[in-house]
Amino acid sequence: MPSIPALILAAGFGSRFGSDKRRATLADGRTLLAASLEGALRVFDDVHLVLRPEDDPTALGLPGGCRIILCEDAGQGMGHSLAAGVRALSTDPAEAIAVLLGDMPWIAESSLRALVAKAATGRIVFPVHQGERGHPVLFGHAFWPELQGLTGDEGARRVLRAHASAWVAVDVDDPGVLRDVDAPEALDS
Repeated sequence: MPSIPALILAAGFGSRFGSDKRRATLADGRTLLAASLEGALRVFDDVHLVLRPEDDPTALGLPGGCRIILCEDAGQGMGHSLAAGVRALSTDPAEAIAVLLGDMPWIAESSLRALVAKAATGRIVFPVHQGERGHPVLFGHAFWPELQGLTGDEGARRVLRAHASAWVAVDVDDPGVLRDVDAPEALDS
C-alpha cells in the first residue's frame, strides 16, 4: 500500500498575528512552522510544504526532510495554496493526502496515526475532540480533482460540505487537533 503524503499549508500571511507567525518562537526555541513540520515528519514519510515564492526556508527555521511546493497565488487565499499542493501531488498513487496547517504544532503523534489508519480513497477523515471537528483532514484520492480546483480563502470547506457521506470522524483525546495560532498570546497558552 502506498504511504500517505502530508501536505502542510504555510503560504498564508497570518495577518491576524501581526507578523510572520511561521517564524514565531516556541518556548523550546523552535519556530512555529518548524515544530509543526517536525510533528508531521514523525508520522509521514513524505512531507510537502506549501510556501510563497519569496520565502526563504532557512530563515523559517525548517528541518530537512520535506519537499517545498511554491504557490504563486498564495495571497489570494488558502484555497489557492491547497489547490497548488494537491496539483503538485496529483500523480502520487497514494490512497489519501493528509492536509495539515503550519500553525498547529501540538497535534499528538497518536492522533495522526489514528487518522492515517482510517484513510481510504473514498473517505474524508478528520479528528473530533470533545465534539468539535479539528485538523488535519485526510482526503481520499477520489476528492483530489475537486481540491485542485479550489480558490479563495475558504480552504476545503466546499469539498467537505459536498461529501458529508464520505466523512469518517475519529474521536481523539487531543486538544492539539483544535489548537492553532492566530495571535501571539496563543503561543503561551
